[in-house]
Amino acid sequence: MPAVVRIPSAWRKLTSNRDSIEVDPGTVESALGSIDASCPGFREKVFDSDGSVVRFVNIYVNKEDIRFKSGLATEVHHGDEINIIPAIAGG
Repeated sequence: MPAVVRIPSAWRKLTSNRDSIEVDPGTVESALGSIDASCPGFREKVFDSDGSVVRFVNIYVNKEDIRFKSGLATEVHHGDEINIIPAIAGG
């Protein structure tokens, strides 16, 4: 059973309107990076130019914030769920 990345609704135009994508286990970084191969432009939504997570994006593995785990090196196992939550601003 692969891991699953849940795609935020605002980003689904990059994923042909898919709300989730199955990825191989590994790390958060490898899981998210692998999506860009089939969904060009996805990487730029998640990572900044130095390879860290964009400031206004929060990532969770099984409801645990990766900032309190091992960051992008957080392990992803079979059956895990990765949720990407971009901040929404307005006024």
